[in-house]
Amino acid sequence: MQNIILLHGALGCSQDLEPLATELKTQDFNPFILGFSGHGDVDFQNRFTIPQFAAELKTFITDKQLKQPAVFGYSMGGYVALYTALHDPEVTGNIVTLATKMNWDPITAQKESRKLDPDQLSEKAPAFVQALNKTHGNKWQELLKRTGAMMLDIAEHQYLNESNLKNIAQPVMMGLGDKDSMVSVEETRATFGVIPSSRMFMLPGTRHPLETADPVLLAAHIKNFVKPGSAQNQ
Repeated sequence: MQNIILLHGALGCSQDLEPLATELKTQDFNPFILGFSGHGDVDFQNRFTIPQFAAELKTFITDKQLKQPAVFGYSMGGYVALYTALHDPEVTGNIVTLATKMNWDPITAQKESRKLDPDQLSEKAPAFVQALNKTHGNKWQELLKRTGAMMLDIAEHQYLNESNLKNIAQPVMMGLGDKDSMVSVEETRATFGVIPSSRMFMLPGTRHPLETADPVLLAAHIKNFVKPGSAQNQ
């Protein structure tokens, strides 16, 4: 069976990926789900950055004694997967992303981080806040603040850019929902166009939230990319 690690997005948790994991099992995959620090029932670490989450992915792979597993990353998880492929190319195999935002200029980062103000969300989106509290417990406010700061950190450091994306050696497939209002087709196309061995796919009727993606269709795309009808990757 093909090992694959599933990475959730910002403000998400490992449970978000259970429907996809269930479907991947029927496609002869052995899925592992990694919950990043500060999310769900996992405690915060000292740092809350892309390099920190990449270190957690590398440690997870080492601890599980996995040899270059495939990695699927949703949203922030995809950014972490690409960062890991760039800086630790021997750690991962094929990379698949979905709804991963790559355009993090300062204006965009400031705009997105302002949306995560706990007080404003409590007033304008009480149902969303209730869901955050259910998923992350009493640390949901701190999670919002740290996520906003992480967005600004990405904009400052530009961890993935045109200059270094071309150095990613792993095969990469970047996915996007056709109704995603946060991630544009242009930024996704521009990114996969720079990575040497890459392609792109679209999911119909899919918005940014992972729960709007059909896990059956998503698993089929992953299988066709990671195991394209041969036994060589199994």
